[in-house]
Amino acid sequence: MVDRVVATNEALKLIELIRARQGAIMFYQSGGCCDGSAPMCYTEGDFLLGDSDLYLGSIGGVPFYMHRSQYDYWKHTQLIIDAIDGRGPEFSLDSLEGKHFITRSRVFTEDEYILVKEII
Repeated sequence: MVDRVVATNEALKLIELIRARQGAIMFYQSGGCCDGSAPMCYTEGDFLLGDSDLYLGSIGGVPFYMHRSQYDYWKHTQLIIDAIDGRGPEFSLDSLEGKHFITRSRVFTEDEYILVKEII
């Protein structure tokens, strides 16, 4: 099985820091409003998911979601969540830490795309 979303070591460190301070958290891949297209980190329950939101997997034990319309653009890629220096989107918990999450991606190989589970 190939994961649709993975995290770098830097992202995993930031996830652990935020979880230690905030408790249960979740990710939602933003669709470009307000703070651009960025992985947004929320306290679990602060962002309400809808019927069109899809679960892509977990990183660092934290669930990661995306709206179906965004998934249509990203479904051929593996999302690689990273953390870099600088202030993040103001609505996201990482904005308080002097680092922020970014989404990198790579296109699945043909063999990987066969193995990756289609989300519908």
